[in-house]
Amino acid sequence: MAQKAAAVAVDFSRIYTSLGLGKETIASLQAFRKRHLEAQRISNAVSTQPTTVDFAHYRSVLKNKAIVDEAEKLLNDFKPTTYDVSAHVKAIETFEVKAVAKAKETEEKIDIELKQLHETLANIENARPFDQLTTEDVAKAHPRIVEVVETMLKKGKWTVPGYKEKFGDLNVM
Repeated sequence: MAQKAAAVAVDFSRIYTSLGLGKETIASLQAFRKRHLEAQRISNAVSTQPTTVDFAHYRSVLKNKAIVDEAEKLLNDFKPTTYDVSAHVKAIETFEVKAVAKAKETEEKIDIELKQLHETLANIENARPFDQLTTEDVAKAHPRIVEVVETMLKKGKWTVPGYKEKFGDLNVM
């Protein structure tokens, strides 16, 4: 009963989206859940069926008692066949190993992404307001800007490409 309560309490759609699982992992999980639910349904259906045969009832109903005796003999002589399920167990274990490896890989990716997000958040929180920045601060952050401006000055270019198209010409003349 506790298993059913635990299975009902799990919100798989939230797990799929919040953990950032890959499409292959989600498809595997969904296929596994489907097979599991089908196996549970079949098991429940079979377990509710009666397992005994009332041969006395059949003897009283049928005229041919030899058929009932033969069926009873066949049932009593029946020995279930055992199957080697080691191949299935190996397949399950292989799937489990792959699933665990994928889960660890996903966990590592999520940890790296969280670390980057925390660093970005710390940078945002510690950043100075835009109105307090100086040109030296911008040049220090992006040295390429200084190189471009120096090149433009050497070539005698005093206008920024695309400025007039974006902001218009402010010349009064």
